[in-house]
Amino acid sequence: MLEINNLSKSYATPDGPLLALRDVSVRVNKGDVFGFIGLSGAGKTSLARCVSVLEKADAGEILLNGLDLTKLKGGALRNARRKMGMVFQHFNLLMNATIFENVAFPLRIAGRKKDKIRARVLELLEVVGLSDKANTYPATLSGGQKQRVGIARALAAEPELVICDEATSALDPDTTRSILALLKQIGAATGVTFLVITHEMDVIKTLCSHVAVMEGGQIIEQGKVIDVLTHPQTETARRFFAKDHSEEGWFKAVQEKRIGRHIFRAVFIGESARKSFIHDVIRRFDIKLSILSGSIESVSGTMVGSLILEIKGDEPLLAQAMAYFRENGVEIEEIEELHNA
Repeated sequence: MLEINNLSKSYATPDGPLLALRDVSVRVNKGDVFGFIGLSGAGKTSLARCVSVLEKADAGEILLNGLDLTKLKGGALRNARRKMGMVFQHFNLLMNATIFENVAFPLRIAGRKKDKIRARVLELLEVVGLSDKANTYPATLSGGQKQRVGIARALAAEPELVICDEATSALDPDTTRSILALLKQIGAATGVTFLVITHEMDVIKTLCSHVAVMEGGQIIEQGKVIDVLTHPQTETARRFFAKDHSEEGWFKAVQEKRIGRHIFRAVFIGESARKSFIHDVIRRFDIKLSILSGSIESVSGTMVGSLILEIKGDEPLLAQAMAYFRENGVEIEEIEELHNA
């Protein structure tokens, strides 16, 4: 559906060229909700602007259904852009136009007939829960309502790809949850493909099927969300994961209490997250087990539990306990950093 190959982009600065994207390659399949996460300056927004052809890449390919957007000009480029919608962080609404006209704007640009425009706009306002706001103006709306207008506008021309650039960053937590639920509902109902630019792990976990971790203008890790969160391969991904599970807190507690050397992280995925193995392990193998921290949550629709455990016992019994966990679908590993705590 979308294939990005060896994409690079730089900006001129008084101190010389600033390389914002470095040889970025990624493939997004139809119907994916693909998230790009990273700290400020990682290159996420530059990537979104290049994919939407709001900015021209210096090198590389952006293939949308096999058509290279970097080589298009004029009418061909305008036609390709109509296959994409954008949801912006700060809404980018026409403040002097009604909500109806804001949603209708891309359809008027595309030359749609008046009756078709009206039917499509009213349909979308119902989808986003704003049917009663058609004749009001953006200034009368809350932030969440404005973003719902932005989502309706992005979907107006029935795009194949919708790019959400920090779409929830300006919203409070409750409104963020409602917007993520709306986007998830729309994705399931329409099969539209989403590119989600964010620095928020909750957005990735709640909305996305796949994720790419960006740093210094590069993609340093990518894959299914559940795989990257439970098996991070890079230090940046681990930091996001650790921050999300408050591991800094228990790490400090372990050091202060001088807990013994056998500290484990256990990850329960899917059905294993719904079962209790702790009592069985203690009873079967005569070991001492303490839970230092834990959480259970939904990641891309799959339940994932995470426990930090201190386990004491004879080495053969510890090995048997670890084998029992793994045989029952629990991923468990000793945390090397704490061996000398």
